[in-house]
Amino acid sequence: MEVIGKVKSIGEEQQVSASFKKRELVVTTEDQYPQSILIEFVQDKTDLLNGLTIGQNIKVSINLGGREWVNPAGETKYFNSIKGWRIEKLSDAEITTTQPAGQVPDQSDDLPF
Repeated sequence: MEVIGKVKSIGEEQQVSASFKKRELVVTTEDQYPQSILIEFVQDKTDLLNGLTIGQNIKVSINLGGREWVNPAGETKYFNSIKGWRIEKLSDAEITTTQPAGQVPDQSDDLPF
């Protein structure tokens, strides 16, 4: 899957443990209803964010993940993650031609969450 848009923010590298590091990127889509998507980069992929600038047009290749967790009260909770693994820099012309134009969004896109 891919997310196409402009770089909104670039997080600092976080050393979560002695053997695990991560970095976060927020990309704002340029759809009819723009979305700010938080994408996490881990381990050696954190270096992909070096050289990016706020406002830059990019295409990020992502993987979606999910997991189940049972809290101490016995309630099951579910969590999603978006992990980036490749970034392509785009020109203004490329970002407008890669965005679907004139399409009516699916009704689920209008949900407030």
